[in-house]
Amino acid sequence: MTIVVPFDGSKLAEAALARAGTIRDSLGEDVVAVTIIPRGNTEYARENGWLDDGEAFDVDTVVEHLRERIERICPGATLEHAFVERYASAGVVASRARRLARDAEATMVVIGSREAGHAIVSSSSVGGKIALDGAYDVLIVRDRAPLERVTEGSDGDAARAND
Repeated sequence: MTIVVPFDGSKLAEAALARAGTIRDSLGEDVVAVTIIPRGNTEYARENGWLDDGEAFDVDTVVEHLRERIERICPGATLEHAFVERYASAGVVASRARRLARDAEATMVVIGSREAGHAIVSSSSVGGKIALDGAYDVLIVRDRAPLERVTEGSDGDAARAND
């Protein structure tokens, strides 16, 4: 079984990744974080913590920041990523994330989203669109509390991700 987590760097995505790590520890499964990267969108990359202030958009730098962050939250998780146009729609992003989930042979997807799973999914909800795929089970993490509980008592690195 592979547990896939769509990861954009948001607090909810971090909480979902931490929850996936807990499930992995119980079941002995792999965790794969999937990230869709808009090419050249420096503002989006900074907003999501993929680049530090002043860093220019560089694909290798973005991917390295993502890998480090994912490892801090869920040691042993791997990163799979794909690229989209600079201002890709939520539908395009969700489609690429679903493809990565299928490629990873996901049996479960853990999504951090306040909107995913509602009776009517917003057209802007990437998580909602991923949750609609019937190829895997879906766990929706609706608040960041799981991340805060998981990081209590840690060496502090992951806990600082909440600040």
